[in-house]
Amino acid sequence: MANEVQTVEFVDLEKYSGIWYEIARYPKWFEKKMTNVIAEYIPEKDYIKVINSGVRSGERRRVEGKAYVVENTGNAVLKVSFFGPFKGDYRIIDLEPDYKWAVVSDKKMKSLWILSRTAQLDQNILKAILERLSQKGYDLQKLEFTNQS
Repeated sequence: MANEVQTVEFVDLEKYSGIWYEIARYPKWFEKKMTNVIAEYIPEKDYIKVINSGVRSGERRRVEGKAYVVENTGNAVLKVSFFGPFKGDYRIIDLEPDYKWAVVSDKKMKSLWILSRTAQLDQNILKAILERLSQKGYDLQKLEFTNQS
């Protein structure tokens, strides 16, 4: 396994903007028992506004953050901040050419999200994504699939 996870070569931030549905994720404390999780990316002048939301206990909860592009990464690496000065590593590691789905991780492979423009992802596409993730060394047993009802 390489020291750093490989990203896609280039991301068109205008095309990447908009709403993404979470198909699957590695478990994170802030998403525990959440369903109907979506992320929205809105380009601003110097950053990208990030609005993540999901339903827990029948109530939609949301959090806003800011993402900053890391220079010389083809826009494929961002630093995302939701809580004060702490910035998380956000790397786009797989991306459909028409921006219909994306896969996001971090450099240590501790985070993983499969995102889609639609609430459901074609099973053949999902199978191919999972195969590539397995080849890259991701533990597919850790994946939780998100209920998008």
